[in-house]
Amino acid sequence: MLKTIKKFLGLLGLGACCLMLAPSGAAAHGEKALEPFIRMRTIQWYDVQWSREKLNVNDELVITGKFHVAEDWPRGVPKPDATYLNVSSPGPVFIRTERYLNGQSSVSSAALKLGGDYDFKIVLKARLPGRYHLHPFFNLHDAGAVMGPGHWFEVAGDPATFTNQVKTLNGDMIDMESYGLANGVAWHAFWIALGSAWLLWWVRRPLFLPRYKMLQLGQENALITPLDRKIAVLMLAGVPLFVFGAQAMTDRQYPNAIPLQAGMDQIEPLPAAVNGLVKLKVQRAEFNVPARSLTIVAQIHNASDQPLQIGEFATANVRFLNPGVGPSREGDKDTLIAPQGMSLDSADPIQPGETRTVRITATDSLWQRERLDGLIRDADSRLGGLLFLYDANGQRHIASVSTAIIPTFN
Repeated sequence: MLKTIKKFLGLLGLGACCLMLAPSGAAAHGEKALEPFIRMRTIQWYDVQWSREKLNVNDELVITGKFHVAEDWPRGVPKPDATYLNVSSPGPVFIRTERYLNGQSSVSSAALKLGGDYDFKIVLKARLPGRYHLHPFFNLHDAGAVMGPGHWFEVAGDPATFTNQVKTLNGDMIDMESYGLANGVAWHAFWIALGSAWLLWWVRRPLFLPRYKMLQLGQENALITPLDRKIAVLMLAGVPLFVFGAQAMTDRQYPNAIPLQAGMDQIEPLPAAVNGLVKLKVQRAEFNVPARSLTIVAQIHNASDQPLQIGEFATANVRFLNPGVGPSREGDKDTLIAPQGMSLDSADPIQPGETRTVRITATDSLWQRERLDGLIRDADSRLGGLLFLYDANGQRHIASVSTAIIPTFN
C-alpha cells in the first residue's frame, strides 16, 4: 500500500512538472521588456481609442490617439530623428490601409521633436478570424519598440472572403493577396534548383578524406576536371547574363515601377497641449518599494482662468486616477488603470494664478506587475510621465513630469 501511495505521489509530481514546463500561448508583445526609464521618458501615450472591439473579416478598425515626446529624453537612447509608427499584432491578422500623423498621410519614417505633441490615426482591415491583442507602437532607431496601450479584439467570419484590392498608377486593379505569387514561387524554385544542381555536381564525388589523400600525394590537378572548368565558366558567365536579361525584360514590362522610398517625413507637432497653462516643478520624488507607492512633491502654477484639480497621473501606459475628478470611467476595461490609485495631501482646487506645493501619491500593484518598480535598478533612475488637471467644466490641462527617483524600503 505504501509503495502504491509513493508511486501515485511521484506520478502526480511528474504531471505537475510537465504542466509547468508546457508551452502556453503568448498574450503580450514584449511591452514590459524595455527598461522602465525608456518606457517612461520617450513616447508618452494618451487618449488612445479603438473604433470597435468585434469585427468581421474585411471590417475596418480605426485606432486613434495622441502621444507626447518627452522633453527629458534619456541620454542613453538615440534622439527620435528616425521613428516609425506601426501596430503590433500576432502575425498578419490585419492589414494596415491608412496611417496619419497630425492629419498628414504618413507612409515613411518620421522625425519627431522633443517636447512635441502629436495625434495619430491608423486604419486596419481585418484579415483572419480569431481573438487578437493589438498595440500601437513606435519603433525608435537603435532603441527598439515603445508600446502604446493594448486591447483585445475579436474577428469573426470566413477568411476566404477577405479581399485586398489595390488600384495601381496605370489604373489596373490587382489582388494583393495573390499578385506576383506565381512569379515569386517560380523564381525561388529556379534558383533553388540551380543552386542544388551546382552543389550536387561537386558532392557527387568522394569528399574530405579521399580528396585530402590526393592532395597529400600531389594529385591536386586531378581534383578538377576539364568538364568542371567548363561548367564553372558557364555558371560564371551565364548567371549574370541571365539576371541582367531578366531585369531588362522586367523594365520593359513594368516601365512605371517606383522604388521603395527611403525618405523621412518632417511633421510639425501640434500646438502645445502639454505645459500650456500649467507649470510644474518637481521638488522631490520617492518610490517606496515594499508599498509599491510613488510620492511626488511638486510645485504647480495655475496660469489658466479656472480653478484646477489633479485628476490623473500616467506613465508607461499605467494610469493612476483621483476618484471623482475628471470624466467618468465606469465600464472602462483598461487593465492598466488604477481607479483609486491617486491620493493628494489637499483636495482643494488650485486657484487661477496660484502656485501651490502639492504632495501626490500613486499607489498600486501595477508598479510591480508592469515591471516599473525596476526603475530603481536602472542606470538612469529618472521618472517621466504626464499629469492631467481638470477645471469645473471638464477642460483638461496637461503637465509633463520629469524627475530623479529616490528609493525607500520602509
